[in-house]
Amino acid sequence: MLLSSDDQVALPKHRVQDAIRADIVLGTLPPGSRITESSLAVKYGTSRVPVREALHALEAEGFVESKPYAGSRVCEIPAADAEDLFAIREVLEAAIARRAAERALAQFSAATPYEDWAPTRRRLARILDAGDAAVDAGRLEPLPGLNGLFHLGLAELSASTSLTVLLNQISRKIEWLYAADVHSRGKRLWSDHRTIMAAIDAGDARHANLLMKDHVSEARSGYVSRFGN
Repeated sequence: MLLSSDDQVALPKHRVQDAIRADIVLGTLPPGSRITESSLAVKYGTSRVPVREALHALEAEGFVESKPYAGSRVCEIPAADAEDLFAIREVLEAAIARRAAERALAQFSAATPYEDWAPTRRRLARILDAGDAAVDAGRLEPLPGLNGLFHLGLAELSASTSLTVLLNQISRKIEWLYAADVHSRGKRLWSDHRTIMAAIDAGDARHANLLMKDHVSEARSGYVSRFGN
């Protein structure tokens, strides 16, 4: 899960990038805001070197932009890319849901269950419980991270290396879009995850595929109606 960095706590080098990205996704570092190596080093309790490395990596991911003599700024939320991201998601995640359901069905007749299935399924159950608790308490801030973990968990259940790699490549941008619209659609769409999970558990590949397509399509409609495109 993305690391919250509200407090000035010293972070290992490999976590600095996650922490900065988390603050961008959650709006602690809002779009357009100027960021400096020195201020971020103080914020995260580290030296400027890991911050510099993190900013270079985040620039490659599309979260930060740097210009000579102007320093670095947080990019605007990629509304122009939203349509493409949702189109990719609909195909990709529907395929993941279908594959995961097919694996669940295969286990019904298998001599032994898949070794990776039970631990991943238990982790997904904890993610769903955490999301339900957050929605019930009106705490929507955890939902973007939990949403990302849920969908990546389904990719693990699918056991498709190609689909998992592709989802990982766009998962951070998806989380950013989700966080931008979490108060509008986060609570309303969270319950879809249990319905999708139930179809997968039942081994109903066709239904899981359709449910995921509808889920992503509804997310797209909500985003576009709020932000335009």
